[in-house]
Amino acid sequence: QLQLVESGGGLVRPGGSLRLSCAASGSTLDYLDIGWFRQAPGKEREGVSCIDSRGSTMVSVDSGNGRFTISRDNAKNTVYLRIDSLSPAETAVYYCAGRPPRSLSSLKSSRYSYWGQGTQVTVSS
Repeated sequence: QLQLVESGGGLVRPGGSLRLSCAASGSTLDYLDIGWFRQAPGKEREGVSCIDSRGSTMVSVDSGNGRFTISRDNAKNTVYLRIDSLSPAETAVYYCAGRPPRSLSSLKSSRYSYWGQGTQVTVSS
């Protein structure tokens, strides 16, 4: 059975960067679209970035500023999310999620079937 495990979270200073990892066990990520989501205390879960199963299409909520970089290494069964110029407002639990491939990218959490347990990211000085 597929399990997704996030890592790479922690405490980072405002303006800093983090690279989060989403590793799969029990099955392969090769045939899944993967999305990254985050949920701050008292707020709804929001989509941050997603990548298709082939790694050819990437969508990010902040595409204009280019602060989010999503990538995947299917040989390592891992998807990565790098976030630059972090602000305190981005303190949240970050989750990765997977779904069977679709023709259209989506940052809606309801479109994803498999979820990890999340990794805490705290942005504070």
